[in-house]
Amino acid sequence: MTEQSEPTRRKWMPDEAREHLKAAAEANRKAFDSLMPPGFRENRREARRQMLLAARSLVDRALKRMEER
Repeated sequence: MTEQSEPTRRKWMPDEAREHLKAAAEANRKAFDSLMPPGFRENRREARRQMLLAARSLVDRALKRMEER
């Protein structure tokens, strides 16, 4: 994406609408958190981290095999 298109991309939505969407997202996050048991968010974050580390390991292995050929 070019530097000129970034401001244009942001201007399609009025600032007021953007602020309302941010507030709605925060309210949704709080509602979701209130439904989940304590520690759910931290456990989910750690699970995501472990999945990303596994994916990194697979990519590293694939790159190593390509370099060996």
